[in-house]
Amino acid sequence: MFIMANLLVAFAQILDYLLWAYWWILLGRVVISWVNADPDNPIVRFLYVATEPVLDRVRRWLPVYAGGFDLSPIVVWIGVIFLQRFLIQSLYDLAYRLR
Repeated sequence: MFIMANLLVAFAQILDYLLWAYWWILLGRVVISWVNADPDNPIVRFLYVATEPVLDRVRRWLPVYAGGFDLSPIVVWIGVIFLQRFLIQSLYDLAYRLR
């Protein structure tokens, strides 16, 4: 069973790193939205391509803009934090119980 436990720990760590990276990418997208960035810049295009599919789904579910502010990044941030605190921690706990 230790092999399955190690696999779960490895999966949880990779997922945690991916969520952490996505959180920073989302922060970059928010900062870029505050300034008039060049849309042809490769970094700006990457931030848009990496975040828009998730933000678009949240916008369809939550189409209300409070005073002109887009609240979808906040909802996605809360989702990322929830996944990091609940899902990843549950995977770690499951892995340690399998040992």
